[in-house]
Amino acid sequence: MQYGIRLREENDMTFSEFCTLLTGIMPKTPLGQIVSIRAEEDKDMLKNFTKEQHEIRNEWRNRNNPIEEMTEEEKAQKAKEFQEIMSKMFGGA
Repeated sequence: MQYGIRLREENDMTFSEFCTLLTGIMPKTPLGQIVSIRAEEDKDMLKNFTKEQHEIRNEWRNRNNPIEEMTEEEKAQKAKEFQEIMSKMFGGA
């Protein structure tokens, strides 16, 4: 516990204050370690990752980019759905 607080017990913390604390999280904390693993781009560092570290990183990256797992047909369907939504929103036919 880097800051000596429990978020569940903080009833009046503003979101701004939370963001400030989060950006200052040290890499040696459990959360800091996960963030470091997810953000790593250095190929030499990645070569030294354990299987578990690769799983953490890959799970995060796949979760953030579901398009990579979509077929071309699924992508085309989603694009069509998006176009229809935009058309309805902005009065197009």
